[in-house]
Amino acid sequence: MKEVSIIGVDLAKQVFQLHGATAEGEVVFRKKLSRKQFLAFMQRHPGCLVAMEACATAHYWARTLAPIGHEVRLIAPKFVKPYLKNQKNDMADAEAIAEAASRPTMRFVEVKTPEQQGLGMIFRLRNLLVGQRTQTINALRGHLAEFGLIAGKGRENIDKLRAALEPGHDGTKDLPPAVHHMAQLCFDQIDDLSRRIAELDAQIAAASKRSPFSARLQKMPGVGPVTAMALAAFAPPMETFRQGRDFSAWLGLVPRQHSSGGKQRLGRTSKSGQRDIRRLLIIGAMAVISGAKIKPPAENSWLGRMLARKPRMLAAIALANKMARMLWAMITKDEEFRGGPLMAN
Repeated sequence: MKEVSIIGVDLAKQVFQLHGATAEGEVVFRKKLSRKQFLAFMQRHPGCLVAMEACATAHYWARTLAPIGHEVRLIAPKFVKPYLKNQKNDMADAEAIAEAASRPTMRFVEVKTPEQQGLGMIFRLRNLLVGQRTQTINALRGHLAEFGLIAGKGRENIDKLRAALEPGHDGTKDLPPAVHHMAQLCFDQIDDLSRRIAELDAQIAAASKRSPFSARLQKMPGVGPVTAMALAAFAPPMETFRQGRDFSAWLGLVPRQHSSGGKQRLGRTSKSGQRDIRRLLIIGAMAVISGAKIKPPAENSWLGRMLARKPRMLAAIALANKMARMLWAMITKDEEFRGGPLMAN
């Protein structure tokens, strides 16, 4: 049997497809294994390069296979797709993964530690609860609007609806009892979700205070505990990026290119990177710009010039790009925050 140099693995919950190939790309075996059979097979197999898409359970399997002598590489699914031939199925996917991983210029995803995935779980759960609270608020507003009770968007207007449904209020004396009961269920759900979100925020703030890394990043305007935790949970080691622009490009904060024939054509931001960190940086940039209304920056500063000639949202994206580059410099060079865009020329 020829020596296997690379194994492409198409992951699933219970059934895995394997594609073994030599260094020259010649197929050695194709196997379909159950979850238990897969681990047993990899324990018996001599150490080699194992490639998987960076999808669900990939980081767990990478941490499991590395100690038994395999070199594991994770690939973003969008980089595997060009190597897929004809029809899409498990066998073709495994072959495409092996083919993509064998390319010398391929980019790989850093394997996350259990601690990073734990932080990511806190962040994702917080986002889930915030979304559920928003959904409940919107449902309550929509239902009560059918009875003439109108409130604006946002949590701050929920108390107006509470007051409108209090006994003795003129506008609600003719409402059916079921409306009061269902509305109270929504209020209880909103209060419970708000309490759980506050508990997660307290955990995030406590973790940020314990980490010198997070505390240093929060000295930059627009970066709070949630953004600092998202960087720790979702960003790869900053040393993997050659410069700050590479990090901002990884986040999708640079223009999309449509260049050809030596002519450079730039479009809107690519939005092709890590969306959680990108969204938080843009929100933080908007907060900085909103604060600039109260205390306007100097006209000759970078932010002052940007706000004078660009729309607020465009200026916020440009500021988020600048923040990403500064964060890269602070982390890789172990530097403190120095002034930033409000004072830079």
